[in-house]
Amino acid sequence: MSNERFYYKQNRLKQLRAFCHAAQTGSISKAADRLFLSQPSVSLQIKALERELDISLFERRGPSIELTPEGKILYELATPLVEGIDSLTESFAVRRGNLESGELNITAGESTILYILPDVMKRFASAYPGIRLRLHNVTGRDGMALLRANEVDFAVGSFLDIPDDIMYFPIYYYDTVLITPKNHPLAQKPDFRLEDISQYGLILPPRHLSTWRMVKMVFQQHNLDYKVTLEAGGWEVIKKYVALGLGISVVTSICLTPSDPVEVLSLEQYFPKRSYGVILRRGKFLSPGAKRFIEMMDTDFFKRDL
Repeated sequence: MSNERFYYKQNRLKQLRAFCHAAQTGSISKAADRLFLSQPSVSLQIKALERELDISLFERRGPSIELTPEGKILYELATPLVEGIDSLTESFAVRRGNLESGELNITAGESTILYILPDVMKRFASAYPGIRLRLHNVTGRDGMALLRANEVDFAVGSFLDIPDDIMYFPIYYYDTVLITPKNHPLAQKPDFRLEDISQYGLILPPRHLSTWRMVKMVFQQHNLDYKVTLEAGGWEVIKKYVALGLGISVVTSICLTPSDPVEVLSLEQYFPKRSYGVILRRGKFLSPGAKRFIEMMDTDFFKRDL
């Protein structure tokens, strides 16, 4: 074996780490920032890997890069290896029976953070005080970007359309309901139909979120029109403006409390139950802390076919 080939093999982990970060970020410069290296250094590591394997790993698309078919295969193989090595200290600590340090990054929307996670966050923090918890309050495309860039361990939320590179495991289920101001005409009509809603303005979350898509899908299935008079972020904001009489809304029952000054009407004959659960990047290596947190959400989670 030549000295040059021996050198490449000795540095393969560095090369694979640079490659994986470049694939996740779609940028050599962003990968360099993550790794605290210079851009030329990351480029050289990737080129050395390409030279050894005799393949091209990336195609350039303007300022960004995309994996070639061969690059996608290597990424699937290399990611669990790199992530496993990077979390070796935590994994070793768990096998010894303790989990005393580390960091756990979770992305979730405001409703999930407010209504689903508080109990499990409290229990996890109490059981593993040495692990620093970081909640990233983002939803939709921004949350997926963090997940794909490997900047978070997993996401918690609701999902309708699941991309090929993402896995979604529902854990919690809630009803979809209509909320109106007190004494609203619909509240006086217990046998209201979906077309009765059409004449009133809806207050909905931003259109890139799943609620908007679900409302659109259901109304289209029944060949009905609807109008949105206000787009607002966060269930608490929506409840406030519904109570003020600025419109009605379709929400998940997760956000409702007995003290909310709104009328709650069932939509079960039109809308399916909403699920909330764990969202993972396919092939993601879960740290011991991430596994423990998910187990606290669902004790049988890792008995599933992941």
